[in-house]
Amino acid sequence: MKKIMWMLLLGILVLLFGYKFNDLSPKINISEEKSGNTTNITIENDQIYYGNLLLVNQDYPVQDIGVKRDIIDLIEHQNHMQGYQLLDHNIKISEQVAERFSVMINAAKKDHVDHFMINSGFRSFEEQNQLYEEMGAAYALPAGFSEHNLGLGLDVGSTLHKMDEAEEGKWLEKNSWKYGFILRYPKDKTAITGIQYEPWHFRYVGLPHSAIMYKKNFTLEQYLDYVKKKKSISVHYEGKKYFISYYDLKGEASKEIAVTSNYEISGDNKSGIIVTGTE
Repeated sequence: MKKIMWMLLLGILVLLFGYKFNDLSPKINISEEKSGNTTNITIENDQIYYGNLLLVNQDYPVQDIGVKRDIIDLIEHQNHMQGYQLLDHNIKISEQVAERFSVMINAAKKDHVDHFMINSGFRSFEEQNQLYEEMGAAYALPAGFSEHNLGLGLDVGSTLHKMDEAEEGKWLEKNSWKYGFILRYPKDKTAITGIQYEPWHFRYVGLPHSAIMYKKNFTLEQYLDYVKKKKSISVHYEGKKYFISYYDLKGEASKEIAVTSNYEISGDNKSGIIVTGTE
């Protein structure tokens, strides 16, 4: 009898903890499905090398075309600087990323987490090369091999504590995906990313990609492999329906594809192009 009671109690605990875990995960459904309302466009090979989903690492450097064209000096755009500080007045970033970051930081403030600081943003190839020469390979990457050369990567700090201890770091790790950001170099993924755990380095990829990565515990490397393997997936998130398609342009100058009425295109910086559409 005692054994049966213990088994029943264990079952109840599993259900309770399982419910709590699922309740914390993104409310997102992923399936293989195609949209019925499409039109045709032509994508070019050079589109492989720009967009929000570019993979940048020791094997895939940033191409000139991949650098964001909307880089701004944050200090000159106070409308994007609500709720956080800058380490210095020379920090630059993509304006699109600055807008999303500001929205995210204001959301954190509502949770009483409000001691954020941007320590580093966009770096030109020249600035990256200078940093590499000054700091060495143990602390910096060569020019072109850092996400900071894109304009999509941010080093975020706390004015109170180190990020692996700060409430700011904990909040971002748990919530940044809701605003299109990912923790780029997680603690348990060094073998995949090739970079040690960096609790301060966040990368903008946009929704719904950040939500899928969070739900599946994917790095950017793993996510791009996943999309390439699936070719086409449908995602329901926050009342919106997204269609994500992968096209391999290796050896092809262009390709005609079907897109929905609203879509975004990003290369993977390898050989593929990801098209994200909504109905």
